[in-house]
Amino acid sequence: MSQCVLVVDDEPQIRRVLRTALQAEGYAVRLAATGSEALDAAAAGGVDLLVLDLGLPDLDGGEVCARLRAWSQVPVIVLSVREAESEKVRALDRGADDYLVKPFGIAELLARIRAALRRAREEVGLPVVRHGGLQIDLARHRVQLDGHEVHLTPTEYELLAYLATHRGKVLTHQMILSRVWGPEYEGEVQYLRVFVSQLRRKIEAEPRSPRYLLTEVGVGYRFPDGD
Repeated sequence: MSQCVLVVDDEPQIRRVLRTALQAEGYAVRLAATGSEALDAAAAGGVDLLVLDLGLPDLDGGEVCARLRAWSQVPVIVLSVREAESEKVRALDRGADDYLVKPFGIAELLARIRAALRRAREEVGLPVVRHGGLQIDLARHRVQLDGHEVHLTPTEYELLAYLATHRGKVLTHQMILSRVWGPEYEGEVQYLRVFVSQLRRKIEAEPRSPRYLLTEVGVGYRFPDGD
């Protein structure tokens, strides 16, 4: 059965272009022009991913994403003309999985859709995360690098596991701080940087050119997708 992508955009030409491109790749496509239509379509079921514009006529796309996250973890890729880092952070904090600035390339969007759908499949009951020589056993809380056990503090492990179980997804500073340390630490970005630096020294061959803990400047961090 074809995977279904819900395209949410108030511009008819964008909806037409994306429907044509997605159907050519074998996806089933649904269309919505408002935030309310998008939430109704998602609630009806059968949607595997949303491509969501922020500038909708009734609800801001960020609000759509936040409401959706109250009951669904379906991947959301934001498409927006808003290119400021603050807008990206806000959308990601409200539950978006990825953010692409208009104008965008169809090939890049399709690649990001494939990656988001792959992550969604992998995140269901994933017991071990592997990337290069790094292996994270989530059930046993064990980390190995090139076959050798890496000794991490409980906080370092929680930080690494949180990033690794959302591989390929940009996690904002606030998301990480809230999840690993608690909501009261959301403003302690320098505190997070210290722990990332400590963790990199333990798992990266070249901490200044990291392979596993990637920096998204001004936004947060990302564990790479793929093997």
